[in-house]
Amino acid sequence: MTTSGDTPAGTAGAVLVVDDDVTVRDVVRRYLELAGYTVALAGTGQEALRAHEQRPADLVVLDLMLPDLDGLEVCRRIRGAPEAADVPVVMLTALGEEENRIAGLQLGADDYVTKPFSPRELALRVTSVLRRTGPVADARVVTDGPLTLNPAARTATADGAGLALTTREFDLLWFFLTHPGTAFTRDELLERVWGWDFGDRSTVTVHVRRLREKIERVPAEPARITTVWGVGYRYDAGSAEYRTGPGS
Repeated sequence: MTTSGDTPAGTAGAVLVVDDDVTVRDVVRRYLELAGYTVALAGTGQEALRAHEQRPADLVVLDLMLPDLDGLEVCRRIRGAPEAADVPVVMLTALGEEENRIAGLQLGADDYVTKPFSPRELALRVTSVLRRTGPVADARVVTDGPLTLNPAARTATADGAGLALTTREFDLLWFFLTHPGTAFTRDELLERVWGWDFGDRSTVTVHVRRLREKIERVPAEPARITTVWGVGYRYDAGSAEYRTGPGS
């Protein structure tokens, strides 16, 4: 593992870039440093895990194809550590790796960029993901029956117990809770939640499935996040106690 030390430390956050191609690592590092990030580099999955353990990153850019542990296993292990369960992950995938890409999203990856990619686009995606993990302008605490989300603290609870949500899962649930009863297409959710003008609609499908597994009494028969056939999804408030209040 190498850490870029030839430029001043960034101010936008720390990013760990994991890719076995030294050229890709170097190009991505340069663009991220220009954007103000401190960048650490790893060429294998084991190096990535050691680097993240020694100095936890604010975000991980992770290639799926690595020479030892594959990116899915690295993502799984990072997500398995309680202190790192909500660290955003942006995956790098080859054009034909749709199955692996969906598997990565199911493990909790927040975004992905398909190779070959524009380093500038990747830097913008990193900034977009990290921006959503910071303070929010709308700090209302939202409650719907047993569900409570506090966007200022980035915490979510169900029946008083904490919910382990990734950055995108939290954003998607927050959006649903603050727009109950309105049906949204997958494209609209990509734009409103992910900030994408275009993208793979399966990203939304996977995140909705993961949310249902965490908030629905019977995920296979969802009562909150319902499918609107031919349109997309709608959040149905599960209790007359649905309300919004000031954040604390």
